[in-house]
Amino acid sequence: MTDVAADTAEGRSRGADPRVRVPYALFVPAAIGVVFLILPIVGLLIRTPWHHLPSLISSPDVRTALRLSLETATAATAIAIVVGVPIAWVLARLDFRGRSLLRALITLPLVLPPVAGGIALLLAYGRRGVVGSEILKVFGVSLPFTTAAVVVAETFVAMPFLIVSVEGSLRGVDVRYDHAAATLGASRLFTFVHVTLPMLGPGIAAGAVLCWARALGEFGATITFAGSYPGTTQTMPLQVYLALQNNPDAAIALSLVLLVVSVAILAGLRDRWLRT
Repeated sequence: MTDVAADTAEGRSRGADPRVRVPYALFVPAAIGVVFLILPIVGLLIRTPWHHLPSLISSPDVRTALRLSLETATAATAIAIVVGVPIAWVLARLDFRGRSLLRALITLPLVLPPVAGGIALLLAYGRRGVVGSEILKVFGVSLPFTTAAVVVAETFVAMPFLIVSVEGSLRGVDVRYDHAAATLGASRLFTFVHVTLPMLGPGIAAGAVLCWARALGEFGATITFAGSYPGTTQTMPLQVYLALQNNPDAAIALSLVLLVVSVAILAGLRDRWLRT
C-alpha cells in the first residue's frame, strides 16, 4: 500500500495523474503521431537481414567507421559542453542589446540544411577560407578533409542542442541563489562553479545526450567539409550512405547498429541522470 501511494505521488510530481482520462480529441492525433514515428523503426527491424548480420557488421571497415563515429561524437560533445554552457549562461542571465539576434545566429544550425552548413564551414575554415587561409599561412595546417574537420562539423551542427537545453535549465534556476552567494562575498566565477553549475546538472546531461546523438548521426556537413575517407573521415552515416548504393543489406545492418547505439545512450543516460 505504501509503495502504491509512493508511486502515485511520484507520478503526480512528474505531472502524471492516473485518474486523468485522455480525451479522444488528443488521443487520436497522439496515436497517429506515435505510429508515424515508430513505423520506420519497425520497418528497419523487419527488413534487417538477421542471418547475415554478424558478417555484415564485423568487417574492419565497419568497426573503423563505428570507432571513428564514437570518438568524434564524444570529442564534439566535450567541446560543446566547454563552450556551450558559458554561451547559455550569457543568453539566459545577461540582458544586452542584440541578445535575440545572437541567439538566432547561435541556434541557426538547428534549421540550416547540413550541406549548407558544410559549405559555410569551408568558406570559414577551408584553405581559402576567412580563417582557414590564415591558419594555413601561420601554422601550415589545413583543416578540411581531416578527422579534426569531422569534429568541427559535428560540433557546429550539434552544439545548439546543448545550448538550448542548458539555457532553458538556467531560466528555471532561481537567481536569488546567485544573489545570496554574492552577499556572502563569493565571486561571480565561484558562484557559477559552486552554486549555479551543480543545479544545472540535469540540463547539461540532457543537452549533452542530445548533442552526442546529433553528432553521431551527422552526415551533410561532415561529407561536405571533411569528405569521406576510410579511417580518417568516413563515419558510420557516411558508411551507410555508401553501402546503400552497392549493398542495401549492409546499409540496413549499419543503420541498425546506429539505432542500437543511439537508443542505448538516450535511454540509459536519460533514465539515470534526468530522473526528477
